[in-house]
Amino acid sequence: MKNAVTAALLLGALFLLAVAGKAVAGEAIGVVRNVSGDASITRVEKTFPAAPGIKLLVGDTLGTGPDGSIGVILRDDSSLSIGPGSRLVLRSFLFSPSEGTFDLVVRITQGTLAYLSGLIGKLAPENARFETPTATIGIRGTRFAVKVGEPSSR
Repeated sequence: MKNAVTAALLLGALFLLAVAGKAVAGEAIGVVRNVSGDASITRVEKTFPAAPGIKLLVGDTLGTGPDGSIGVILRDDSSLSIGPGSRLVLRSFLFSPSEGTFDLVVRITQGTLAYLSGLIGKLAPENARFETPTATIGIRGTRFAVKVGEPSSR
């Protein structure tokens, strides 16, 4: 019964999101939900303070200072929580359920990130990837957290 309800909810969400197209250049892929402390967005070599309501684009770099954090909601309802001293790039995002096209690639180079999957992670988990300097994380569940530290001197 639980699987039938989950399937019905996913199909309903797909129906509602069928009009959502691929993220084309300049199209918003998500939004900053909340910000605390020092946090910024770098877009095409211009850096500005992160603030709730700012729309995010493919290629944006999100950064936080030692006391900063950013909460992000992507168009497929994925949630990213970026902790203090972090830096990540939203490298790719495609969400077109009507065409069966899904892709999410995020590169985190330092700091912490918690992820709660949206529809991409549920419908096409093989197309959601998180890259770090030493590994790529493939999604096989609904949530995870990662911490990327300073490179060791070994």
